[in-house]
Amino acid sequence: MSSIDWIVLIVTLIGIITYGVYKSRTSRNLDGYFLGDRKMPWWLVLLSIMGTQASAVTFLSAPGQAYTDGMRFVQYYFGLPIAMIIICIAFVPIFHRLKVYTAYEYLEQRFDVKTRTLTSFLFLLSRGLSTGISVFAPSIILSSLFGWNIYWTNIFMGGLLIIYTVTGGAKAVAYTQQLQLIIVFVGMFLAAYMVVNLLPSNVGFVDALKVSGKLGKLNVITTAIKKDGSFNWSDQYNLFSGLIGGLFLSLSYFGTDQSQVGRYLTAKSETQSRLGLLMNGLVKVPMQFAILLIGAMVFTFYQFKSSPLFFNEVQVVKVQASVYADSAKTIQHQYDSLNKLKESYVMEYVNAYQAGLPTDAYEQNWKSAQTQTDTLRTHFKNLVKKKEVGGDANDTNYIFLHFVVDYLPKGLVGLLIAIIFLASWGSIAAALNSLASCTMVDFHRRFSKRELTEETEYRLSKWYTFGWGVFCIIIAMFAYNLGNSLIEAVNVLGSLFYGVILGIFLVAFFLKSIGGKAVFVAAIITELFILFIFYLIKKETISLGFLWLNPIGAGGVVLVGLLVQSILPRKKKAEATVF
Repeated sequence: MSSIDWIVLIVTLIGIITYGVYKSRTSRNLDGYFLGDRKMPWWLVLLSIMGTQASAVTFLSAPGQAYTDGMRFVQYYFGLPIAMIIICIAFVPIFHRLKVYTAYEYLEQRFDVKTRTLTSFLFLLSRGLSTGISVFAPSIILSSLFGWNIYWTNIFMGGLLIIYTVTGGAKAVAYTQQLQLIIVFVGMFLAAYMVVNLLPSNVGFVDALKVSGKLGKLNVITTAIKKDGSFNWSDQYNLFSGLIGGLFLSLSYFGTDQSQVGRYLTAKSETQSRLGLLMNGLVKVPMQFAILLIGAMVFTFYQFKSSPLFFNEVQVVKVQASVYADSAKTIQHQYDSLNKLKESYVMEYVNAYQAGLPTDAYEQNWKSAQTQTDTLRTHFKNLVKKKEVGGDANDTNYIFLHFVVDYLPKGLVGLLIAIIFLASWGSIAAALNSLASCTMVDFHRRFSKRELTEETEYRLSKWYTFGWGVFCIIIAMFAYNLGNSLIEAVNVLGSLFYGVILGIFLVAFFLKSIGGKAVFVAAIITELFILFIFYLIKKETISLGFLWLNPIGAGGVVLVGLLVQSILPRKKKAEATVF
């Protein structure tokens, strides 16, 4: 990067941290550290919810997801607006009325302590693992830019995040996310503008959309219905999995995941919480659509400009230093030749299209060249996966970063990299804050034999934040060879637990006849079943998109809970009371 980029990057990051520390002055107790004294207005709640959800994974990996798989990932969010309405009606009033620190406190009142502890544990496990993946995301940037060892980079980045989070608490998280999102939106808008501006002079935005659409990158709506009329259950992202699986995932994430519940519990009133959630439901889908569209435009850009054979330079160097160096050189030569042909074919197609002439022949040549370049990329990925190389064959997470560093002007490169850092810090800070709150409230405070002062609880909460930060750094060390884009890996991981957690809350809210023992047994049985299904999916024994694990998990807890309760002796009415 240039010196201007470094100045922009450092000034932006230092400014955000200073602002967060300044705004972090709260009461030295759990209310202040975890919930910002419950004084946040709805718009700050909205920005905090969005900032927690929109991590570096979103801005680093989502454009690459669109580049490789098209925009159909946006369907993942189609159930979110419906989920926001349900949460506002069923979840928010209970949490506010009981003045809880964590969502899981309610479960002890509704069921028993073992159900509360199990649910909180499932949250800690899922959120701790996914936060570790989020720590890995900014490490990719430094590792890719400077060739640093990814493991030392994880320690460096994680250390900065721990300092940032332990210092602030919920109030610092909320106020820094406010500035972060403003900078993020400005930077992504500039990136989108630059992608289109860097296209050939005679190619406009509409032309770019047409080019991208011809190669299937604007596949916003897909149904997964095959030609024979059957449904493709293994299709990850489609209208039905988004509306149904996405609805259940969003209900669990925003309704039972403490990293989000903790954000709207900071609101000064129930109405403010609801406004923040409803506005998130309106804004999130268009925002994600825009980010994915940037990825589709980057794909279009590389139709007119030779694209790299593989976007992760570290892996390219590995292959070049291996016994497969000659094979890689041959593939690269063929790829470069085809890229030049593709560039001429796509220009011929655009010129004919703009002149109103027949385009079939040009389109066929262009698509054929694209297919051949895709095949060569696959061949190279196979070399990366060879045991002699031992590399990561998925370069989705590096596509947008590669474009930013190679083609954006000085200053804007630093700003966009700062954006990825800011998004990472905001979401991880909120996650660490929630992990510490559950550990402190659901475990330490609940099971401690000693009476703790507010000051002691405040200091212990900071230590728990530090401990979870270390845990997430350790997890980041194992995130290198996930085989998925980061944004997909995080959502797959969440789907292993979210359905079961949601099922417990659905029983608590709506099925008064089911008691604590039944729901506890149902949750354990269903969670083991979900993990078994996932094992079969990974072994390719069955074909099922991961989003379907969420309704299966929620429905499983409800059905098994009803079955177990029917077997157990009748319980006293007091156990079935809903608060």
